[in-house]
Amino acid sequence: MTRTEHRWLLPSAPADHELPGDRAGARRTARDWAVDIAAFLCAAGAALPALGVVDADPATPDGVVFADVLIAAASCCALWLRRRRPVWVAVALAVVSAVEPAALGALMVALFSLAVHRPFRPVASVGAAALAAAAVQPLLRPDPASSYIASTVIGMLLILLVISWGMVVRSRRRLVLTLRDRVVRAESEAALRAEHAQRLAREAIAREMHDVLAHRLTLLSVHAGALEFRPDAPPAEVGRAAGVIRDSAHEALQDLREIIGVLRSPGEGDEGNRPQPTLATLPALVEESRAAGARVTLDNGVADPAGAPAATGRTLYRIAQEALTNARKHAPGAPVAVTVTGGPGDGLTIEVANPAPTEPFDPVPGSGQGLIGLTERASLAGGTLTHGPAPDGGFTVLAHLPWPADAQPPSPGPG
Repeated sequence: MTRTEHRWLLPSAPADHELPGDRAGARRTARDWAVDIAAFLCAAGAALPALGVVDADPATPDGVVFADVLIAAASCCALWLRRRRPVWVAVALAVVSAVEPAALGALMVALFSLAVHRPFRPVASVGAAALAAAAVQPLLRPDPASSYIASTVIGMLLILLVISWGMVVRSRRRLVLTLRDRVVRAESEAALRAEHAQRLAREAIAREMHDVLAHRLTLLSVHAGALEFRPDAPPAEVGRAAGVIRDSAHEALQDLREIIGVLRSPGEGDEGNRPQPTLATLPALVEESRAAGARVTLDNGVADPAGAPAATGRTLYRIAQEALTNARKHAPGAPVAVTVTGGPGDGLTIEVANPAPTEPFDPVPGSGQGLIGLTERASLAGGTLTHGPAPDGGFTVLAHLPWPADAQPPSPGPG
């Protein structure tokens, strides 16, 4: 999958109308049922005192009291529809509350739900209608125990308080969703970067294997040509050439098994004639680092470095090269110890360790892609690689690569 396709799969930031609970078709969860029941009970509890005041007034006809009870019950039941039609429920309750004081509690719940689940524009429009109803209701149904101004101010303050509370809850939910989306995006981008680094490592390994394979085939061609043009060569020379051809063919088959499935970057020039690093060239790498000013010590405990398999030696060389580069970048001036041990049947182990730098320096930013590439390279070679900070503040890279007991030594080049 390409980087563009990955970006299409990344979650987008939530739109202003896509908060949890905004969608009309969403099924109620257990939490939603608990919230709806609590909202219904709160609206009913707020309606009871208003109905008690109306019922206690002897001038109120019984028919009006009965109608108030029915309207209050219908207002509370209308709250069950607020998830599907929050705007229309709030508008209807605002109109009803203009003539029915017992519907004020249901209106407050509807306004809070509207402010939580809808953007500012519809909330402001419905809130303006509710404020107008709060000014009209004391005129049509005045409270005997309170003045018109006091009733109007209290009603408007309650409406503004509920709407403000709902908008705060909505803002907090949007913040949580945004932070969650950023975390998901960061993890996705990190996965993309790691995948890109692994792909680059595979391409580099494929190029190196291609170069080695070209060298093997060149050996086959040279020695086969020698046998063709010198059919009268001594038997010892013919046998030696045949042995080189056999070993080169065997190693070429091994390289073909490794290169299958690894993609080689298109558009790059043919570099098949360049020499490939091996375990035997590791001392030269250390000398290069010393010439550059690094304090590097090499402890090579391998009895026969030239006998190590070419692919394994090349991988070990690349690990040492990247580890020394990282040490120069992130711990300049600190001594670096390179230790190599192992042999046929036991495998090869390399450890590159450095203590914490003692001199101040300007840190070089790093992305960690080199270490990801080293891990991928060691994994493709059948080994393992670990890295991390040491207890003394330094850094250690440790890798183990296989070296079969019956591995064929690298073939010599044509003479």
